[in-house]
Amino acid sequence: MMPADELMNLAIIVSFAAVAVSQVLSMVRLVIGPSTGDRILALDTMVVNAIGLIVLIGLWQGTQLFFEAALIIAMLGFVSTVAYARFVLRGDIIE
Repeated sequence: MMPADELMNLAIIVSFAAVAVSQVLSMVRLVIGPSTGDRILALDTMVVNAIGLIVLIGLWQGTQLFFEAALIIAMLGFVSTVAYARFVLRGDIIE
């Protein structure tokens, strides 16, 4: 049976690989997306994947600084996705 530290490191490595593959697939959707809506969703998914990578780095390093950075990026990603979607739908962001 594996010790807990080795099992945690293995889980983090597998998680890094899964999120990296997801990030690459989202980037492909961003490039070849047939519509603007697909590109907006791909960009939002890339923000979520980036947050996942930052959290995984925080777990790997054992520090809480990365979690605070992930929260800030999550807020900025949400606001930017809403602003971009409003711009595409209405032509302006603020009425």
